[in-house]
Amino acid sequence: MAKAVKNKPVAKRKSWQEKLHVDKKAEVKKNDYDFADIPAGSKMLIATPLIMDEYIRQIPKGHFTDIKQIRKDLAAEYKAAYTCPVTTGIFIRIVAEAAYEEYEKGKPLSKITPFWRALSAKSPSAKKLSFGIKFLLDQQKKEGIVS
Repeated sequence: MAKAVKNKPVAKRKSWQEKLHVDKKAEVKKNDYDFADIPAGSKMLIATPLIMDEYIRQIPKGHFTDIKQIRKDLAAEYKAAYTCPVTTGIFIRIVAEAAYEEYEKGKPLSKITPFWRALSAKSPSAKKLSFGIKFLLDQQKKEGIVS
């Protein structure tokens, strides 16, 4: 928890919904150096949480799309060679946390973003979920994504 500095108020922590709806636009940047699986000189997409949310909402029920495919699809859509792996993982987590936040507030399961169709229980992002992986696995089982 953040400590208050003399005469400075403690900043209120943003909700997952606020993080999802951040006012940013996607960017395609030329990578100056080798980064993860992206060679120097490549055009790399830095998406946004809302772009990730929109993508995930279009994955059909009972289907799973892994992060590699998401990155390929988004790169092609935005005319880049690659999509940033780091921000993709972060944004998928934001989508999951925001959806679960809505679910906890009473929004029907059918109306939240089906993040379980894009988030593997074995991924680093899943291990960081504030609500754990049981909900994720339960939804994947219900849709026949995992047995």
